[in-house]
Amino acid sequence: MMGGWGMGWFGGIFMIVFWVLVIVALVFFVRWLVRTSGGISEKETSRSRALEILKERYARGEIGTEEFEERKRLLIS
Repeated sequence: MMGGWGMGWFGGIFMIVFWVLVIVALVFFVRWLVRTSGGISEKETSRSRALEILKERYARGEIGTEEFEERKRLLIS
C-alpha cells in the first residue's frame, strides 16, 4: 500500500486523456465507415460534376458537337 494516497491527481488526468483518445478514435472510425460504405465516392462526384460543366459549355456554344462527344466519352470511360 502507498499509505492511502493512490495515484493522486495523475490518475484523473490520465483517465481523461484516455477517454479523449477513445472518443477521437471512435469519431475517426465512424467517419471512415461512412466514407467507405455505400456512399458516392469522391471520384464519382467529381466525374459527374465534370460532365455537368461539359454539358453547360456545350449548351452555351463554347464547344462543338464533336468536342463535346469526345470529352464525354473520355469522362464516362
